[in-house]
Amino acid sequence: MDMQVGNPNSLWLMAIVLAGLLLTGFAAMRRHQAASKFASARLRTQLLPAGSKTRHWFSALLVMASLACLAVAAMDIRWGRTWREVPQKGIEVMFVLDVSRSMLAEDAAPNRLSRAKQQIIDMVDEMAGDRVGLLVFAGDTRQVVPLTSHYDDFKHRLEAAGPHSVRRGGSRLGDAIEAAADGFLNKTNDHKAIVVFTDGEDQESQPLEIARRLHQEQGIRIFTVGLGDMDQGARIPEASGRRSEFVQYEGQQVWSRMNGQILSDVATATDGAWIPAGTKQVNMADVYHGYVANVQQQEFETARINAWIPRFQWFAVPALALLLLEVFVSTRKFRVRKNSPNAGFGLKSDALRQPAQPPVAA
Repeated sequence: MDMQVGNPNSLWLMAIVLAGLLLTGFAAMRRHQAASKFASARLRTQLLPAGSKTRHWFSALLVMASLACLAVAAMDIRWGRTWREVPQKGIEVMFVLDVSRSMLAEDAAPNRLSRAKQQIIDMVDEMAGDRVGLLVFAGDTRQVVPLTSHYDDFKHRLEAAGPHSVRRGGSRLGDAIEAAADGFLNKTNDHKAIVVFTDGEDQESQPLEIARRLHQEQGIRIFTVGLGDMDQGARIPEASGRRSEFVQYEGQQVWSRMNGQILSDVATATDGAWIPAGTKQVNMADVYHGYVANVQQQEFETARINAWIPRFQWFAVPALALLLLEVFVSTRKFRVRKNSPNAGFGLKSDALRQPAQPPVAA
């Protein structure tokens, strides 16, 4: 039978059940040792209520069985499938990734491009229901992933992106922003965001003017993430990958610095946000929830999915029944043995403890 475990991490709860069972056995053993020191076996049968040992184990097993059922219920085991209508709601986010040669600079370890990819993945991991797309650019642009909610496929194509993904070198940020806007499915609603990952180098492509126009006409908000050192910068490795060789211009090694001013201006003009990541590690989950997730959401078309049927209640209900049974067993009155000293009919326990009174002389 096909099944799915929705929360396999809860399997460790079974270790608690096993530990409880071992602890119960240890306690029973210690109890038996203590009773053996206190009285002989014949006297214990007279002093202890009938079936107390059996009741102790039965009660413990009921508790352990209940906890085991709860642990299985927490694992969210599912089997069987059913078709379900799921409403889709979220925003459309187009990621724009700079794959120009300058993004291979290693001031952000391991390099700017790899750092940007990881930051995009960190943001996507925080999304639920949003549609994401990917566009890469250098001297020209290319849409790698159209808007989709299939995050695994998006990540797979993102990992494969690099300088080889475009035909021309350079860095034309304005063209990339305009191409990203063309990738949105709806051109009117204010539910669109562009998130740019770049070092800010640009070859006079007028990114600020294009960003302003798109914000006014389509309500697109642009969030910019700048990578690289703004002061010293870093050298650009040759495409051959040999670390000892760097890009040169007129006999001098080329140093690439992050241009934070243009990225800040683009974000400000479009009611977005400028994140100067530089060479530091940035918590992109906070960036998503603090900025991008605030974009107005919209209702997408309803999706029909073939979903697994949750069966946790099949284990939660028996767990509750076992606990109720344990309460009944543990609170039920003990049956007093017939040969017990306390078995006298109508004799109160206080009377049993009173010494016999001597007869009064006449």
